[in-house]
Amino acid sequence: MNYDIIVVGAGFAGATTAERLARKGKQVLIIDKREHLGGNAYDYFEEGILIHRYGPHIFHTNHEKVFNYLSEFTEWYPYRHRVLGHLKDKIVPIPFNFRSIDECFDKEKAEKLKALLISEYGENKKIPIMELLKNEDEDVKELADFIFENVFKYYTMKQWGLEAHEIDAAVTARVPVNTSYDDGYFNDTYQYMPKDGYTRIFEKMLKSENITVMLGTRMSDILRLKDGKIWYKGKEFGGKVVYTGEIDALFDYCLGDLPYRSLDLKLEKHDGTYQQAATENYPCPKEERAYTRITEYKHFMNEFQSDITYIHREFPQAYDKNMNIPYYPIFTPANQELYEKYVKLAEGYEDLYLLGRLAEYKYYNMDAIILKALELAETIE
Repeated sequence: MNYDIIVVGAGFAGATTAERLARKGKQVLIIDKREHLGGNAYDYFEEGILIHRYGPHIFHTNHEKVFNYLSEFTEWYPYRHRVLGHLKDKIVPIPFNFRSIDECFDKEKAEKLKALLISEYGENKKIPIMELLKNEDEDVKELADFIFENVFKYYTMKQWGLEAHEIDAAVTARVPVNTSYDDGYFNDTYQYMPKDGYTRIFEKMLKSENITVMLGTRMSDILRLKDGKIWYKGKEFGGKVVYTGEIDALFDYCLGDLPYRSLDLKLEKHDGTYQQAATENYPCPKEERAYTRITEYKHFMNEFQSDITYIHREFPQAYDKNMNIPYYPIFTPANQELYEKYVKLAEGYEDLYLLGRLAEYKYYNMDAIILKALELAETIE
């Protein structure tokens, strides 16, 4: 087979690109070192309950283009994600909002704090915790310190292995303080779960006769980069390559390893229902609980008729390329500097495209990477 495009990685970045180009008549080979499609979005049924093998994936977006695109491959189940946080002796909504304030402070204090937040920031606003900490009002500062200490500090330390101030502000801004009673975790226009799961989406996306899928295949098994040229099975490749894996692995770590965070997910089976919400956070010190959150999957599809349940306890850990998989790039100036050096190497290959969280060393939500893949496919085509 003479391929026009080789896509490395069968997650949303690679699968979307492959599907779009195949629809335009391109012959596409997509490879993945794992034995399944979907990357970290892979899911499967266990005793009638849909489990996300690599942790929870909730689809939410404001991009109509992305929603319409995925709707070609799935029907949807409406789902609005809510998260609860275990703060010492209380369980409150996360992101922290007016309902959380009511739970944590006496009535008079709570009313004063809510009024102050509206006065300072306006109603129905989302305030990053680092911005709230800069407020000079004594009461607002007290609230900010309380939220930081009880919601962000230890969760961040467990999640990233770093202090909160060492992490890029964009990370902490992902979970803001809401100046309203809205306790939804997301505020996007489209919030759903795919009715038949994510794996079924990938199967439909990649069923084209113009797409060849090779699972259990490492890039190094068939592709090689050398001196500005790409080689496929020992012959110079005349097409284009879209790479969605770790950029340092692409160049055999020649400039050093880029750090990532990984997860150890412990799957447990229980009777009945385990917790109040799909996801409950534990922002306490690691010594009290080493895990950051528990996800109970039956909440996603309202499967409460089942008399059993499955949960994941999520234990963040350092990434080791020989032992686990990378989940999150660690955003520090030094890491970004190393990444840019790898980008310089990649720029030496005219027909090589970097796409995705690992290849671009950047955090993408699911919808954002699908949109980026759609745009890249248009560029290539």
